[in-house]
Amino acid sequence: MKNVRQTNINIHRDSWVEINLENVAHNMRAIRKNTPENIKLLAVVKADAYGHGSVMLAPTLLASGADMLGVASIDEGVDLRQAKINCDILVLGAVPIWAVETAVNADLIISIFSKEHLDACKKAYERTGKKPKVHVKLDTGMNRIGISIDDAIDFIKEVQNADYLDFGGIFTHLANAEIREKTKIQIERWNSVISNIDTKGLTLHILNTAGAMCYDVPNSNMRRAGIALYGLYPDLPEDANVIKPDLKPVMSLKARIVNIHKAKDGEGVSYGHTFVAKGTRKIATIPLGYADGVPRGLSNKISGILNGKEIKQIGNITMDQMMFDITDVNANLGDVITLLDENHSIDEWAKILGTINYELTCRLKVRLPRVYTR
Repeated sequence: MKNVRQTNINIHRDSWVEINLENVAHNMRAIRKNTPENIKLLAVVKADAYGHGSVMLAPTLLASGADMLGVASIDEGVDLRQAKINCDILVLGAVPIWAVETAVNADLIISIFSKEHLDACKKAYERTGKKPKVHVKLDTGMNRIGISIDDAIDFIKEVQNADYLDFGGIFTHLANAEIREKTKIQIERWNSVISNIDTKGLTLHILNTAGAMCYDVPNSNMRRAGIALYGLYPDLPEDANVIKPDLKPVMSLKARIVNIHKAKDGEGVSYGHTFVAKGTRKIATIPLGYADGVPRGLSNKISGILNGKEIKQIGNITMDQMMFDITDVNANLGDVITLLDENHSIDEWAKILGTINYELTCRLKVRLPRVYTR
């Protein structure tokens, strides 16, 4: 029997996302198994755990091998604190200087990489009497945020000498883990900094999900697990040296049929009539559309499962609804059509759209109820 939990949001819908917590635990354990015992693991739960629900997943991740959590913003960290998640939480993104005090009061670790950050941290300490917890972010080639390699050593030494800071770590992010030559350059830049400072007691992390599968960096003692937690793989180098953990899919997408009707020969379906019936076709409508995170670009290109049979989505996906051709299936109102499951990966959608699985899982959090099973 399935144990089911639901988030406290609108559930008066006939479409929903299912999240398998047992598979989340399996994936975390699989990643832990592939990680050396002396290396810590940070579970990345930013963007509401890539659309899966950070508050609901955090306890499972921590119980299954995660040592700390990573979020993108202070607000995401505060949400976890309000849910009584008491582990170390690192804000991976840039923190507004005017919000540093909020981070301090929420006991969050923030990323710093500028003089402005140091000034804000000092003022927050003077106001609260609490030392801001910080990790220094290096820019080794992502060119997004972080202190430049040329300035990094002096900046880190200044941080080490700042008596108003609780300095806990240094990190960077790989821009091209799937390209070994480019990653080699970033690792060399990382090593050029780490080998020239005192790192005793510091948490050092450079490897993300893809990096952890492909590289070993001695000058690091923590890895960050992201997309793999959710049963999906990142882009990886095309060689035999990649060690993939055994992952299980976490997310399913389902909706119930709300209308069944027939389209006569030559009649079009949905906006623009991009699908035209050849012969009489039986059409099923479900309350799921691009406002729920199913991209309109998938129109006429995906399928679902209804009563054990594969069915084609037809016509343009609209804001709130989409249609399927169920001519060859016995079905009734209320029957469930499954769009994503263990056999229909969101990777297929990403390939059609020329994007990445990360983007699509995040889209599905917009307004769909999430049902948690174990």
